[in-house]
Amino acid sequence: MNKIKKILAPTDYSDLSCVGLRYAFETARELGAELIVLHVVSMSDDWFAKRGELRPVRNLVAEQKEFLDKFLRTKFAESMNLVEVRQRVELGTAYSNIAEMAEREAVDLIVLSTHGRTGFDHILLGSVTEKVIAHAHCPVLAIPATRPHVPIAEAA
Repeated sequence: MNKIKKILAPTDYSDLSCVGLRYAFETARELGAELIVLHVVSMSDDWFAKRGELRPVRNLVAEQKEFLDKFLRTKFAESMNLVEVRQRVELGTAYSNIAEMAEREAVDLIVLSTHGRTGFDHILLGSVTEKVIAHAHCPVLAIPATRPHVPIAEAA
């Protein structure tokens, strides 16, 4: 197996995504890997319908970059100085942007949280994780929302 040097961890700022981010931070620290944290602003019709007043896209991206930095410094303050972290914000479709960034950046591993929905919920909502797995060029580690992180040294 090749050494993991670069990890991509997407976030939507939810508590669920924090589970995957924590795992990604800890794994990056343990392996000495760089961590890229990505937030994708969905450009779906649903997104536009929720906003009555639209600002220029550059303002939206700038605002989201600031919010991502604040989010990470608030939720992961203890980890931010222990890992080389790059923060990215893009417009698009989550699964597509995640897979494309992983390829563009030659990422070795994608780490993201999953709801683990099945049945009707899965059919209605689809699964970003499932789509990332289907489109990514590298391994994808899907962390269930209820599963705690076990450090690599202890897992062996």
